[in-house]
Amino acid sequence: MSGEEEENAAELKIGEEFLKAKCLMNCEVAIILEHKYEQIQQHASESDPSSQVSQVFEKSLQYVKRFSRYKNPDAVRQVRETLSRYGLAEFELCTLGNLCPDTSGEATALVPTLTSGGRFPPGDPGNEKIEKMLNDLSLIKKFE
Repeated sequence: MSGEEEENAAELKIGEEFLKAKCLMNCEVAIILEHKYEQIQQHASESDPSSQVSQVFEKSLQYVKRFSRYKNPDAVRQVRETLSRYGLAEFELCTLGNLCPDTSGEATALVPTLTSGGRFPPGDPGNEKIEKMLNDLSLIKKFE
């Protein structure tokens, strides 16, 4: 069996190295890059005014800021904590945190692994749990 046949994100078969990796949501990356950007700017003004941020860095920062659903660092922390309580894999947590689906149908279409493994079984009880999770996320966004 080749590696291509074994990997399937819809079944959370994404390779051992990805299952062990820590994923970050766009909003988390934005916080990290903004902090680094401030450090670079401060260092440039103090010692070397010719040092500049690379174009790739700037474009990356613009991208994650544009597509971040949460801007407040406290809200970002709350999103990760809230989604972690539901026993999601890192990949699932970050996908839901980035895309912020409105309904359980959207959530399971975007992250098909939610209904596998018995965590959120298909049908009404599973959908209720997913809806509760999405409602928790929307409350964080509303009060941000």
